[in-house]
Amino acid sequence: MKCDKKDLLVYAVTDRHWLNGRTLYEVVKESLDGGVTFLQLREKDLDEENFLKEAIELKELCKEYKVPFVINDNVDIAIKMDADGVHVGQSDMEAGDVRAKLGPDKIIGVSAQTVEQAILAEQRGADYLGVGAVFPTGSKDDADDVSHETLKAICEAVSIPVVAIGGITLENTPQLKGSGICGVAVISAIYAKEDIRKASEDLKKVVEEVVS
Repeated sequence: MKCDKKDLLVYAVTDRHWLNGRTLYEVVKESLDGGVTFLQLREKDLDEENFLKEAIELKELCKEYKVPFVINDNVDIAIKMDADGVHVGQSDMEAGDVRAKLGPDKIIGVSAQTVEQAILAEQRGADYLGVGAVFPTGSKDDADDVSHETLKAICEAVSIPVVAIGGITLENTPQLKGSGICGVAVISAIYAKEDIRKASEDLKKVVEEVVS
């Protein structure tokens, strides 16, 4: 499965912090019903066995919706359960040749914050870039801010699709218009909302406007 930039329009990243008694499967299904086009499973604290089980269930769900499914950081689990790909940070991409491990047909996303990092990631086989934080964010302590100018410069410097990430809400998304991105990656803008399906639908409309 290769990465089409249309797939990256509304890129949802899971976070069990917002479940409020629901299962991750339920909230992901709601977001897919609302039009999410790409899903990243992000688990920082789950043991391997449960992570694997959850990943397999969500992969099947995404398959029904024809939505690409990638795993955050954990290349081994992605290989084990045959995910569509992985999303890795700069250090992970440096640490080993992710592409060699995964093979030619999987999607590799890489986080980047500078033009240099972006160009290097593309050279090393990245299929798309997650660039940010484009707005101040509460979900990642070490996220450095990336200015609108840098975001635009990165989009111009690479030929692979770029997704904006970090602090993105329905309200501030229009500010990204003209930057060259092909989508936005969000966590709380979808999963922290009471009506996840509606939040996904509303965000999708705004993002379509921004990337058009």
